[in-house]
Amino acid sequence: MFQELAQLESLLERLDGHARIETLTRIRWQGHDFPVYAIVLGTLQPQAPTLGFFGGVHGLEKIGSEVILSYLQTLIEMLEWDRELQRRLAESRLVFVPIVNPVGVYRGTRANGNGVDLMRNAPIEGQGNTKLYSGHRLTPWLPWYRGDASRMETEAEALCEVVRRYLFEAELSIVLDLHSGFGIRDRLWFPYASCREPFPDIAEAYALKNLFDHCFPHHVYRIEPMSEEYVINGDLWDYLYDSFKSSPQAGRLFLPLTLEMGSWLWLRKSPLHLFQRHGLFHPLLPHRQQRILRRHFTLFEFLHRCLLSPTKWAEQTHDQRVDNRRAAWETWYA
Repeated sequence: MFQELAQLESLLERLDGHARIETLTRIRWQGHDFPVYAIVLGTLQPQAPTLGFFGGVHGLEKIGSEVILSYLQTLIEMLEWDRELQRRLAESRLVFVPIVNPVGVYRGTRANGNGVDLMRNAPIEGQGNTKLYSGHRLTPWLPWYRGDASRMETEAEALCEVVRRYLFEAELSIVLDLHSGFGIRDRLWFPYASCREPFPDIAEAYALKNLFDHCFPHHVYRIEPMSEEYVINGDLWDYLYDSFKSSPQAGRLFLPLTLEMGSWLWLRKSPLHLFQRHGLFHPLLPHRQQRILRRHFTLFEFLHRCLLSPTKWAEQTHDQRVDNRRAAWETWYA
């Protein structure tokens, strides 16, 4: 047991009766037995719009798990009295997998117990100028190891299974995967990570960005395709997105987003934290941690509302899609 898992199990007790709780798999490592939990809030109607939250894919970046746990705690309190939230959940679904990589969070490592970087583990190859950090199959003793090419890791399979079951079936779905450790700004990334080509739903991504910019003109995020920063091999969300586009549900919209919290800013304010295990990926001072735990709730609420009110961004005419695709190209790819 470790702190984040203990906190999650405490929240699960309070969610009893409000949510569907599943044990997706159990990860056994050196005498330990760690569950990977999924929490489903809201309607179980398969086609209901769905928002998924995933954290702890990289165990060292445990702040993502902590932010999700903080949000879950807020939702638990609000479910007792907030009729507007209750109405929203009657028409939509929230899916949480707060700790995808429990061994990594427990050990304070990026990889899982097999030395595999789960976000480099999918069977999809990067195109273009890839580096060692893009993902390799040399040895698990180096970071960014992709694992055995013949199979995916248990944790990655569990993530894919819950996405296919709850998000692929939805008429409209958004994923938010929480990470830390890159840059001094918070970034909101969308596909592709494996190549620099625009992904098919770039018009919807641009319209969502435009709506967020107008609603919250002073927000803190840099919104961009992940490939604008670097290209990787084995990205789980590229793999799932392409799988969705070749599925019977391809006419719907599945939009995976990655929130990359700009942890270098925390390090710039306290350079000596570089010499601590979590210093580059986690706010070590209590007041900074508290700020991060509440910083992104506006984004979470915005995405939930967008699922229920898609006309401004997800339901575009042909001409609107052409205009938005052109604007996206000029903004990110020209």
